[in-house]
Amino acid sequence: MSDVVDARHADDARRAVEAVWRIESAKLIAVLARMVGDVGVAEELAQDALVAALEQWPSSGIPRNPAAWLTSVAKRRAIDGWRRQERLGDKYAQLARDLETEDGIGDPALVAEDVIEDDLLRLVFVACHPVLTKPSRVALTLKLLGGLSTDEIARAFLAPASTIAQRIVRAKRTLTAARVPFEVPDRSEFPQRLGSVLEVIYLIFNEGYSATIGDDWMRPSLCQEALRLGRVLAELMPREPEVHGLVALMEFQASRLGARTTATGEPVLLQDQDRARWDRILIRRGVAALERSEKLARGRGPYALQAAIAACHATAPTAADTDWEEIVALYSALAQLTPSAVIELNRAVALSMAYGPAAGLEVVDRLAVDGVLSSYHLLPSVRADLLARLGRTAEARLEFERAAALTGNERERALLLERAAQQ
Repeated sequence: MSDVVDARHADDARRAVEAVWRIESAKLIAVLARMVGDVGVAEELAQDALVAALEQWPSSGIPRNPAAWLTSVAKRRAIDGWRRQERLGDKYAQLARDLETEDGIGDPALVAEDVIEDDLLRLVFVACHPVLTKPSRVALTLKLLGGLSTDEIARAFLAPASTIAQRIVRAKRTLTAARVPFEVPDRSEFPQRLGSVLEVIYLIFNEGYSATIGDDWMRPSLCQEALRLGRVLAELMPREPEVHGLVALMEFQASRLGARTTATGEPVLLQDQDRARWDRILIRRGVAALERSEKLARGRGPYALQAAIAACHATAPTAADTDWEEIVALYSALAQLTPSAVIELNRAVALSMAYGPAAGLEVVDRLAVDGVLSSYHLLPSVRADLLARLGRTAEARLEFERAAALTGNERERALLLERAAQQ
């Protein structure tokens, strides 16, 4: 019986360690990175503390302040490691002295919360630094800020764990080699650097919302992680309108997750979704975030404009009540700020809903001639839908089949082939 109790106690401790790590790891790494000046070293120290917790908590019990315990252990590991070096450089000697004499080393909970938040904001900008490739930024952000394991990230993106591990290792080496400072960028760099942060968070969200490959149309856990990161960023940067714009956009999009698939995982298109299944709490949060964004800015930025488009869908009682003319105007404004073929394709869909399929097809045909979206499956998919609405079923069938051949997602491929068969 005692063995069963001990096993249960150890399992409880392990779950507690995992929960604390998921919640507190970003703050822990951020605090350590400020102290040691290297994100890679900071993560190693944090991992050492995690291992110590897994070893000690089952027997000693969960400490009153788990986050403070982890921080203390990590700091002391740093000091011990530097002391063991045969030739301790001046830099490391000074760091060791600073850590030993720093106020609150016995109880890191005494460190001011605003200091921790400053460190966390610095870590956000480092993990999303433009010197890294987009895949590396995404992987490092999920690892450092999301507290996800390499295996969890690999499963989310259907990539080998070794590939994700290599991306993370290369990212940390690149940051070290480039001597990226652990700081919030100055005013001259700020727009680009913040844009990179927002881009990374939205890339994570979109991969969850419409998975590019695999058997599942969505991976809601990635959407939830991106939304959590966005909300944290909004707390850290409450005066930045585009941060609130991105959060609003994700809140609106996430509100539809429960209605986007059937019970067996088949995709359900927007116009066919049961709006009673949309999450009204998330919609209200989206409206509030969009209002905050608009109060802070003289005009809507790209994310706020996309959020306003999503709001048109989220607040319409039925599909027939959607204000498509307003959506066309919003896409036109978005195209002026950030011109792209994808935005133009979305505007074409809105045009077709507001003014008829012929109006949308005219734009889509121009995009097809341009060839910029030649490998993008949604171009033939949209064109097929417009052709079907115009009664040109034979052409529509061919376009649906072409779209099916281009997508990497099995659920979406099945849907497109089914629509082709219906023509």
